[in-house]
Amino acid sequence: ARFVKGGRTIQTVTDMAVVVQKYGGTSVADPARIEAVADRVLGLRDQGNDCVVVVSAMGQTTDELVSLAGRIADQPDPREMDMLLSAGERVSMSLLAMALQARGVPAVSYTGSQAGILTDSSHGEARITEITGERVKNSLAMGLVVVIAGFQGVDPASREITTLGRGGSDTSAVALAAAAPK
Repeated sequence: ARFVKGGRTIQTVTDMAVVVQKYGGTSVADPARIEAVADRVLGLRDQGNDCVVVVSAMGQTTDELVSLAGRIADQPDPREMDMLLSAGERVSMSLLAMALQARGVPAVSYTGSQAGILTDSSHGEARITEITGERVKNSLAMGLVVVIAGFQGVDPASREITTLGRGGSDTSAVALAAAAPK
């Protein structure tokens, strides 16, 4: 798999059958940019690639959510912050899957936990411990483009949503590329 960030190859892992792309907040900041990402993904798929796309929250969404939490509580609970902050990527993943479907591309979106991104229990700065990826592998085998919310996972012991800290979507994408089907 290749890890591609914003159209530029960052790291190549194993073969080229599965392409893992990551798009940051600027790339998915509004509907027009999301549609442009969908067109890029469509181009890769038309070249015969299986595609996994990892997305960040739209634009400044994460910063806005942090600010909002700060207006509600001086010291927001770390668990609740992870619940709040993980919502931004969920919006992006759903909209991109819809944009792909509108182009006739079969696509499905998954949260980090649905994609099998397992982490330790450190809210706000969790570390990935394992990528199970069964749903991702099954969806790829069915010919779907898989869109995954970056920056998040789940602690398998507690089943709590966790976030990976700043840059966590890049971390998610590289880990998924390394775990991609051979």
